[in-house]
Amino acid sequence: MMALLEIQDLESGYGEVQILWGVNLSLEKGRLTSLVGGNGVGKTTLLRTITGTIKPWRGSVRFNGQEIGHLPAYRKPDLGVVLVPEGRQLFTDMSVRENLEMGATNSRARAHAAQNLERVFGLFPRLKERESQRAGTLSGGEQQMLAVARGLMAEPEVLMFDELYLGLAPVLVLNLFETLQQLKREGLTMLLVEQNVHMALSVSDYAYVMAEGRITLEGPAAEVAQQDEVKKAYLGI
Repeated sequence: MMALLEIQDLESGYGEVQILWGVNLSLEKGRLTSLVGGNGVGKTTLLRTITGTIKPWRGSVRFNGQEIGHLPAYRKPDLGVVLVPEGRQLFTDMSVRENLEMGATNSRARAHAAQNLERVFGLFPRLKERESQRAGTLSGGEQQMLAVARGLMAEPEVLMFDELYLGLAPVLVLNLFETLQQLKREGLTMLLVEQNVHMALSVSDYAYVMAEGRITLEGPAAEVAQQDEVKKAYLGI
């Protein structure tokens, strides 16, 4: 299978503090890949380096065979590289529909905004019911649905999630789990960055484990879940 997004020997950090130390990671087209690990190991820094909010120090970020590591953050959605950020980062004073429309402002998505709006309302009927409601008045779970739907409005080729399940009630975790399965069936390439290791591995095709800014383990998700170090450190087994 072809790697749609390929990270090679990536190093980055903040100021003089290095966080990533030679990270290698590959997203195959149509596959759901998870990146798991504890808090503070560099997962979000990796996403920020991929999306361009911080610059790589060394190494490469290649998308569809093209080096994109040097490109600014605003260019990435035009290419199809889209992030659903931790904390949702919605426009809380704008309506649900207006937030969704903001997701479709890049050059790839504008022409299909109406079609994609119907698609996300089909995935998340609750958002359709609250179409005119201010985003800031939604529940936490509904806001997370809106953040995912806004990401889909950008018509991504690669959709990345930073802590998708953080702070959600179990029933909403299950709803989003089912949404990921549906998107996977549709062939969307996804990267799920998660502390909820059990949930991430159960929905993913392939998985990477990160510790202290390095990839320490990788493989098919079902096999990674059976590794003793993963069971002990993350699954409580």
